[in-house]
Amino acid sequence: VKAISIAHQRESFTLIDNAGKPLIPAILWLDERARRQVARLSEELGREAIRDWSGKPPDPTPALYALAWLMEHRPQALAEAAALVDVHAFFVHRLTGRLVTSTASADPLGLLNIAHGVWHPRLVEAAGLRPEQLPELAAPGEVCGTLSESVAAAIGLKAGTPVIAGAGDGQAMGLGMGVYGPGKSYLSLGSGVVSGNYSGTVTTSDAFRTLVSPTGSGFMLETVLRSGMQLVDWIVRTTGAPSAAVLEKAAKEVAPGSNGLLVMPYWAGVMSPYWDGSARGAIVGLSLDHEPKHLFRAVLEGIALEQAIATEAMEEQTGKADAMIAAGGGTNCALLMEIMASVLERPLFVSPVNEAAALGAAMLAASAIGWFASPEETAKAMAARPARQVDPVEALIPTYRARKEVYRDLYHATRDIHTRLGAIT
Repeated sequence: VKAISIAHQRESFTLIDNAGKPLIPAILWLDERARRQVARLSEELGREAIRDWSGKPPDPTPALYALAWLMEHRPQALAEAAALVDVHAFFVHRLTGRLVTSTASADPLGLLNIAHGVWHPRLVEAAGLRPEQLPELAAPGEVCGTLSESVAAAIGLKAGTPVIAGAGDGQAMGLGMGVYGPGKSYLSLGSGVVSGNYSGTVTTSDAFRTLVSPTGSGFMLETVLRSGMQLVDWIVRTTGAPSAAVLEKAAKEVAPGSNGLLVMPYWAGVMSPYWDGSARGAIVGLSLDHEPKHLFRAVLEGIALEQAIATEAMEEQTGKADAMIAAGGGTNCALLMEIMASVLERPLFVSPVNEAAALGAAMLAASAIGWFASPEETAKAMAARPARQVDPVEALIPTYRARKEVYRDLYHATRDIHTRLGAIT
């Protein structure tokens, strides 16, 4: 092993003492305890100001708001902490003894000045932190430190092995799929659906999150749908079907449009473009004629329609990508891939790599030790060729274009209902 780099779960963090021992259980990215703090900081600092400083529209996902929650509910722990650590900083500290994190890892915490790659003093103050509690920042691909003697002996690697600044799993995944500059985008079909486009300049919008590029040059614009393949699993469980494969086979017999069903897949709320935690899923058009196979197809169509609207918003800033690289468990669902390609009206190129984030971290390590001239050149050499191409079905495109225009209005038509329901439950 010539070098180590880290790809990791984003936004999750803990507080440590001077010995590196955690003072609190880690607070994970999907923790929603800080919704009140989102509202408070949006009012105090300005919603658009937070978005434009950090690149992230206010939402419980960035650590900023959970830190504000700690300031209100666990002030002693926050005050006594030696440091805030994201997952990257925690591992670098354990491996090297140095308190360093990557800008592409710190960025999702919501405390970074996205345009300049430094901690933002107003956001740090709003989180209840002092500057000395923050890790040192390194650009992706820089050396954070070297493997200590004690850790090397424990894990069987050579002491002095360089530990390279990596990136959060989303950005690292895009790099591992070969998306590192203009012309390509990525689509991860996992439990959630994440897509990303490269932007050479910083731009912010409610339509996406803006993140530091894993190459250290430029930015990634990212959309997130929380309910992706986990929603497909929910449909299988709820209908009592033997498996997703059985439902998929039956759903292939259903005509496009699912016999009038339309699904808004906000079972876990919505991030981009509405940033509304009170939003919930909706199934519109049910009748006595519908069966589980109709519902299954409608869920796949809803996921694809949501992605199409997200992609349109991103590409207004970046231009249309020449190629969209898809990965994740959802690529194994042939019907979803056919629907997605047809709704997006473009071919999808399926990556054969199961652990694209780990590959992205390996690319940064290979570049750092001089195997290649830059992360971009490394990605050109190490990214796997697509395993297959899924083309849109031309006959489906008119149907899905028409349904997309109806789908655009569905959130606005149900928003107040969900808000009112949430207030009385």
